[in-house]
Amino acid sequence: MKKIAGLIFLVCSMLSCNKPTEVKFELPSIIGSEMVLQRNTDVNLWGKATPGQKIEITTTWGIKKSVRADKAGKWTLSIPTGEAGGPYDVALQSKDTSIILNDILIGEVWLCSGQSNMEMPLTGWPPTDTILNSKKEIENANFPRIRLFTVPRITSASPLDNCEGEWVACSPETVAGFSATAYFFGRNIYNRLNIPVGLIHSSWGGTPAEAWTRIEDVTQIPAYSHVTDSLQKAKVEFNIMLEWINTLKKDKVNVNNPEFMASLKALDTSFAQPGFNDEAWPALPIPSLWEPNGLPNFDGIVWMRYTFDVPEAMAGKECTLNLGPIDDMDMTYLNGVKIGEIMKPGFWRFERKYTIPKEAIHPGKNTLAVCVFDFQGGGGIYGKDGVQLTSAGGGKIVLDGNWKYMPFAIVMGNKIYYYTNEKSYFQSPKVSYPINQYAPTALYNGMIAPLVPYTLKGAIWYQGESNVGRGYEYRSLFPAMITGWRNVWAQGDFPFYYVQIAPWRYNDEVPSPTAELREAQLMTLSLPNTGMAVTMDIGSLETIHPCYKQEVGRRLALWALAKDYGFDTLEYSGPLYDTIAIQGNSIRVSFMHADGGLVAKGGPLTWFETAGSDQVYYPADASIDGNTVVVSSKQVPQPVAVRYGWSDIAQPNLFNAVGLPASPFRSDSWKRLSE
Repeated sequence: MKKIAGLIFLVCSMLSCNKPTEVKFELPSIIGSEMVLQRNTDVNLWGKATPGQKIEITTTWGIKKSVRADKAGKWTLSIPTGEAGGPYDVALQSKDTSIILNDILIGEVWLCSGQSNMEMPLTGWPPTDTILNSKKEIENANFPRIRLFTVPRITSASPLDNCEGEWVACSPETVAGFSATAYFFGRNIYNRLNIPVGLIHSSWGGTPAEAWTRIEDVTQIPAYSHVTDSLQKAKVEFNIMLEWINTLKKDKVNVNNPEFMASLKALDTSFAQPGFNDEAWPALPIPSLWEPNGLPNFDGIVWMRYTFDVPEAMAGKECTLNLGPIDDMDMTYLNGVKIGEIMKPGFWRFERKYTIPKEAIHPGKNTLAVCVFDFQGGGGIYGKDGVQLTSAGGGKIVLDGNWKYMPFAIVMGNKIYYYTNEKSYFQSPKVSYPINQYAPTALYNGMIAPLVPYTLKGAIWYQGESNVGRGYEYRSLFPAMITGWRNVWAQGDFPFYYVQIAPWRYNDEVPSPTAELREAQLMTLSLPNTGMAVTMDIGSLETIHPCYKQEVGRRLALWALAKDYGFDTLEYSGPLYDTIAIQGNSIRVSFMHADGGLVAKGGPLTWFETAGSDQVYYPADASIDGNTVVVSSKQVPQPVAVRYGWSDIAQPNLFNAVGLPASPFRSDSWKRLSE
């Protein structure tokens, strides 16, 4: 009997072990109501279910198919779409769960990615970084057949299979915080084709191309060959840190949401009180950004305190506190009394000058407390002129020095986590290789991988500023990123159109690191199905975020319209360097995309230079001859090379007949700054 009972137990155990683990039937967020599916192709749908479970899919455009979840509970199915149209519904049925997706359109789907110039919303980032005619553009953005999906910011040590987010119809309410460049691109496509357009926006300001690149591709670049080993260790540490962080109270970050900003304003202000004991707090030098001074790779909220003496002569007088610029926002207190705040995004370069009423300052010890809110980048009180307190009577106190500080909350991705007395920043598990927005692969893993394999028409890209100074590396890195995306999507060489970065005062180095980055972007046109929108005429030397996003979107759309949508007669590119011919003491430069002739806007041609065999360039005279430019310089009697627009701040004036600007170029291949 014991043997029989044991046998029965064994059989039951085996049956139990073979029983599939129950998995909730669900879809990734990118597959949802109001989405746009790519027309005239087979599109991918996927999700999770109990292993072996059958999923039936039925559409109101006449498709009915089924698939079974694999041993891991994953399933993928492709269904045909047909011509543009809608709205349609899609019904998905598992054994005991139904999912109905409504208001689905069939049209054109584009992925829009990059750094801050792609991220910049239609509202802009006032007061300095604005979008031309922003208010009017938002008011007129009633395009219910343009659909928008935004991927929240998030980093990851390994590829994620889902992200938060939802599809929404384009309206004044939904488009205000959406990428301006992506919107203007999509609007141009929609107005020309009159069919639905889906825009998937996934970008993060200040980020380098390596962060958006798959590990399989980035490690082929010598500078990143170490990444694999570093990430293996960091993955374990990162997961431990996330587990710890997730025990803290958290909120979603939305700096454009008044309710979120109001919740931050309601933070406990006990740290601002003069009697608060900050002896245990560490110190950092002010003025400075905090990331190099004790808070590496930290975005979040930090309280800073400084105690100083006020002489009798300054007490009882109205004073002015000049903190300089603060990255990004602040609430500032003197002796526990709030004396000023800027709690709007976009003011990170704005000088804080707060008036202190005479009753708020007293002789002897005074305590200044600044709550700094930073959602990306350096963070801190960083003005080069330091912090000063001046009185109406002419007195001045310099407040530079070692300030006490304490992190109050950390921002990771689209979440903010609040520390407690028991769990401070300094107790948090650390990661030896930071998995932040600058780390190789981190944004591909967190913000691109979750979108695969959503069927696309193509991608647009606006990035490069964060790779300035590494132009030679970008020659390999950027094509590797593009090729990696194409490989993982398995849709062949889908269209990939990008923006060449605009002029800006990066630094005064010669030769220009910006020009080398633009050259790398120009060279990337050797990849099939790529295109480049030149912006040398629509930049601003005063801001890295030019306001003319309408024109950026239009120029990107020209490539798509001409190359992908049958508008063959459209000229879609400005002049691109082709060849040179040396003719005595001058050089004749020939261009592609100049069949209608060339134009010098606003006067004689500018920013042409020529060099002899000594490789020293001199400013040159240049004149248009049909679809060529003839270049010469009295200082170079035997020229061998020519270049154009080779400077951080170049705003040159060579265009073709349809008003598109020429890309900077050089005819030589001499080694330069970053090789």
